[in-house]
Amino acid sequence: MRAPYGSGPLAPAVLAVRGAALLLALVALAHTLVHGLAEPGLALVFGLLVAAGELIRRDAAGEREPAPLAAAGALAYALLGDSAGRPTAHGALQVIAVVVVAQALAAVPRGACGRRTVDRAARRTLTVGFAAVCFQPLYASGQAERWFGDGPWFPLFPLTVLALTALCDTVLAALLARSAARAEGPGALPPYGSLLADEVRALAGTGTAIGVTGVVTALGVAVAGPWAPAVLCGPLLLTQVSARRYAAVRTTCRQTMASLARATEIAGYTPPGHARRVAALATAVGRELGLTGPRLTVLEHAALMHDIGQLSLVDPVAGGATALLPAAEQRRIALLGGAVVRRTGAGPAVAAVVERQADPYREQPLAARIVRTVNAYDDLCGEGVGGPLGALEQLRLGTGHDHQPQVVEALGRVLARGGLTPAGAG
Repeated sequence: MRAPYGSGPLAPAVLAVRGAALLLALVALAHTLVHGLAEPGLALVFGLLVAAGELIRRDAAGEREPAPLAAAGALAYALLGDSAGRPTAHGALQVIAVVVVAQALAAVPRGACGRRTVDRAARRTLTVGFAAVCFQPLYASGQAERWFGDGPWFPLFPLTVLALTALCDTVLAALLARSAARAEGPGALPPYGSLLADEVRALAGTGTAIGVTGVVTALGVAVAGPWAPAVLCGPLLLTQVSARRYAAVRTTCRQTMASLARATEIAGYTPPGHARRVAALATAVGRELGLTGPRLTVLEHAALMHDIGQLSLVDPVAGGATALLPAAEQRRIALLGGAVVRRTGAGPAVAAVVERQADPYREQPLAARIVRTVNAYDDLCGEGVGGPLGALEQLRLGTGHDHQPQVVEALGRVLARGGLTPAGAG
C-alpha cells in the first residue's frame, strides 16, 4: 500500500520552496501594512478574481492547475502597468500581498489545509512574485518603454516576462511533483529531468491559455479600466467548465476499466489483486525509467487491463499465470484483450500496449515491455519460485528474448527500495 500524500517527512526541496514563499509573503504583507494599499479598487478587483478562482477550483488527481482563473488573475495583476490610461503605483510587493491574502481567504470556506494545497499556494506566491519583480520596477522606471516603446511593440514586454515566469513555474512544478512522488512510496521516484520535460510540454495546453489570458487582461485593464477582467476572463471560465466535464468522462472511463480488470478476478481467471498489483508496480517501474504524464497514464491503464483477454478462455489458466503459457497462446490472449480495450473508450494507445504485451520485447513499445515484465514477476511469485528474489532471477534469465534487461533492472531497483515485498502482500 502507498502512503497517503501528506504523510512522512517533508523533502528539503519542499521545505525550501515553502520557506521562500513564506518569507516573501511576510515581507510583502509587512510592506503593504506599513505603506498602505495603493489603488484599493484595483486591489479589490484582482483579489476577488483570485479568491473566486480558488473557490471554484477543481481538486483532481494529476491536474497541474486546478484554479486557472486564479492563476490568470494573479498574473494579470503582476503584469498590470496602467488602468484606463493612467499609470498604476501598486508595485511588486503589493501584488504578492494581495495574492497571498486572496488565497488565504479562499482557503477558509474550503477548509483546504492539505499538503497539496499548501504547495500550490507556495508555488503561486513565488511564481507571481517572480513576474511582478520582473515587470513592475522596469515599468515604473520607464525602462520598459525605452526598450519596447509605447506602440504596438510594447506587448512584447509582458510576453517576455510571461515566458520567463513560465520557465520558473515549470522548475517549481517539477520539483514539487518529484517530492510528491517520493511521499507516495519508495518505489515511485521519477527522474527530475523527465518531470521537467513533462511540465515544459504541458505549457502548450492550459499553461499557454492561462498566461495569455493574464497578459490580455492586464492590457485590457490598461485601456478599459477595472471592469475588463469580468469580460476577458470569461473564455477561461468556460474552458474550465468544459475541462470539468471532460474530467468526469475520464473518471467514468477509469471506473469502467477498473471494473473490467476485476472481472477476471471475480470469474476466477486471475488471483485476487493481481491487476492492481501489476498496475501499481508497472507505474513505479515506468517512473523509474522516466515515463511521466500521458505516457505513464497509458501504462497504468494498460497494466490494469492486461489480462482482460483471459475471459475468452474456456478453462482458466492455473493461477492466472499467462507468463507460463506458450508464446502463441499468450499472443492470442493479448490480441483478444486489445480488442476488448478498444471498446471501452480507453484509447488506441492503451489497446496497443495490451495487444503487444506478448510480442518479443525488441518489437514492443516501452510500456508493453514493462507490463510484460511486471506481469511475469507477479505470476512467478505466485508460482513459489523462491519469492521476489527468485522471481527476479528467473526474469534475468529471460532477458535474451522475453524481457528487456533495463526493465528488469529497473524493477529490481523499485523492489529493493520497497523492501522486496512479495506479490500479493498488498
